[in-house]
Amino acid sequence: MREKPSRFGVVGTGWRAQYYMRLARLLPAQLEVVGLVGRDPKRAERSAKELGAPAYGSLSELVRDQQPDFVVSAVPWAATPVVTREAVELQVRILCETPPAPDRDGLRSLWQWVGASGLVQVAEQYLLMPSHASRLALARSGAIGTVTSVEVSSTHGYHAVALMRAFLGARFEHATVSAQTFTAPLINPLVRDAWTDDDQPKAATTTIATVDFGGTMGLYDFTDNQWHNQLRSRRIVIRGSAGEIASDEVVRLLGPRTIVRSPLVRRQTGYDLDLDGFDTDHISLGDTILYRNPFPGLRLNDEEIAISTLLTAMAAWCRDEGPAPYPLADGCQDHLLSLAIEESASSGAPVTTSVEAWAVEQG
Repeated sequence: MREKPSRFGVVGTGWRAQYYMRLARLLPAQLEVVGLVGRDPKRAERSAKELGAPAYGSLSELVRDQQPDFVVSAVPWAATPVVTREAVELQVRILCETPPAPDRDGLRSLWQWVGASGLVQVAEQYLLMPSHASRLALARSGAIGTVTSVEVSSTHGYHAVALMRAFLGARFEHATVSAQTFTAPLINPLVRDAWTDDDQPKAATTTIATVDFGGTMGLYDFTDNQWHNQLRSRRIVIRGSAGEIASDEVVRLLGPRTIVRSPLVRRQTGYDLDLDGFDTDHISLGDTILYRNPFPGLRLNDEEIAISTLLTAMAAWCRDEGPAPYPLADGCQDHLLSLAIEESASSGAPVTTSVEAWAVEQG
């Protein structure tokens, strides 16, 4: 008997909320959006009409009428803790967007209110992107020995911290952050959804920080709009005791006097006479498959693959068929360190984080 799709509601009507709704429509056997909550009634009605799902003025109304398996919150930072707390009060599981609260006090307060509920997950998708997922699988295999440092120069704040912590196996211990900023001219040809058609350099800030986890280290390097500005590359270096992964190349010691360099190779269909359509198939190191696209045939970009993976993992967790996708404690710790990077960059002095109330092992 075919299992029914997991039913979820969306709080928010912005571009991120629309991302979740659009991807759910591509996976009708697994996911179904049953309602949309929005502050702007007209915008909510318009988005809901496109989905073929009802619009609601409040989360309580959606939960009352639809009894969803979970809800997704994609609202501004300041509103995220409010929506998360409301969902927990309604006893419904929630996947909240990053970060779970805007500042330290907000993180602590949110944890105090909902931390013990076990109902809250955070939508940290970067570890699920195909390239990062393949690197993480390789690092965890022991191929480069014990991982000792990670350099991330691709994304900002809590996302970069999430990558560092995952590769290093860092949990909730004290960490000391030292950061500086530098400003230099840079042309900004692209933003999230368009070309700027502006070839004049503008001042862009680069933030560089070290994060000392106590025995392991993260190096943070981010320039304004680096996500979208194709004049700046995105790179990651994972260093271990027996080699390193530098973006899409691995160097490692295979035996006495035997050092090899090997590429991480993505099999991308749709080129030349391959008529399967443009799609990611898998990522491999030699004859070892490190990652397979779980959504073949949907022609998704990496961000879409990651978010779809997150949504289906959330659905499996709600059915008690899979692990928690990304617990609130981890989302709080990521942003705690992100805030420390900002504070150190602003003050010019090192910042050492505290061990917080969420510093417990997640099952």
